[in-house]
Amino acid sequence: MKRRGKEEESPRTPAWMVTFSDMVTLILVFFILLFSMSQIDKGKFESIVDSFQGASIIPDGSTSDLDVVLKDVKAYLKEHDMEDAIKAERTDRGVVLVLQEQALFETGDAEVLDSAFPFLDMVAGLLEELPNKVDVEGHTDNRPISTYRFPSNWELSTARASSVIRYLVNENGLDPERFIAIGYGDTMPVEPNDSDAHMQKNRRVEIIVTDPAYKEN
Repeated sequence: MKRRGKEEESPRTPAWMVTFSDMVTLILVFFILLFSMSQIDKGKFESIVDSFQGASIIPDGSTSDLDVVLKDVKAYLKEHDMEDAIKAERTDRGVVLVLQEQALFETGDAEVLDSAFPFLDMVAGLLEELPNKVDVEGHTDNRPISTYRFPSNWELSTARASSVIRYLVNENGLDPERFIAIGYGDTMPVEPNDSDAHMQKNRRVEIIVTDPAYKEN
C-alpha cells in the first residue's frame, strides 16, 4: 500500500476577499448607526414640534387684558373727574398711568395722600386679575431739594415710587415681586422746566403695567 507523501490541502480564501468582507461589514454597521441616529433625531424633532402646537410667543390674552385695564381706568377717571390729574395711555411698554404730584403727594413729600387711596385701590383691583410686571417711576422738576430725608431729587423721586408700591402691596396684598421702583429725579422731563405749569407736569409718578411682548433696545 502506498503512503501519501502529503495530505491534500483545502482551498484557501483569497486575502483580498477577507479585506473586502470586513470593509462591507463596517459600511453596513455605519449605515445602520446613521439610520438609528436619524430616527432618534426625528423623534426629538417631532416632540419639539408637538410642544409648540397651539403655542404663542405672546402670552394668551395679554394684549386684550391690557386694553381692558386701559378702558376701565379711563372710565374711572372720567366718572370721578380726575382726568386733569391722571392720564392713561397705551404704549409699546404697556398701559401707562401718569399721576401728577397733586394727585398723590404734598409738594416735597413722599407720603401718599388719603385722597389717592380710592384710585390706587381701583388700580390694585385691576392688577389682581393680571400677572404682568409693574414698573413705578418717580419724576421731579429741576428745582433742587436738600432736606434730611431727601438730600436730592433722586431720593425724593425714588421714595415716591416706593411709597406707591408699598401702598399697593401692604394695603391690597399684591405680590411685591411684581414691582420695580425707579427714581429718575429731574432727568426725564416731559416739558421744559421754564414755567410753573411745565414744572407741575414734570412732577409725576408713572405706573406702567408692562406688556410681556415689549423689549427695550
